[in-house]
Amino acid sequence: MLRSLGQRPVTGSDEDPRVAELRTAVSRLRRELAAIRSDFPDRAIAEDELAALAAMAAGGTPEIPRLRGSLLLVAGAIGSVSALARGLSDVKQAVDLFGEPPRTSSS
Repeated sequence: MLRSLGQRPVTGSDEDPRVAELRTAVSRLRRELAAIRSDFPDRAIAEDELAALAAMAAGGTPEIPRLRGSLLLVAGAIGSVSALARGLSDVKQAVDLFGEPPRTSSS
């Protein structure tokens, strides 16, 4: 992974490298999911949420709470498919690059 080497992806623009990494990880997981020929109950949920993650990455800096919500839905939908574990881990790491959502104080 680029981050582990301290390198940044070359995008040819001023694009946020976190967004580029998210887009790459989501794209890879979508391809891996498409290659799985067997059907499983929550496949449509995984495909829909991966499409949502791809759209967020295409739109610039995504909202962190929405990113995390989509990640949870994808993980719940494909968590038992061991062939997708690496791709799911890569998406989680890409989402983690955005940090924690800001905490709101409840008064």
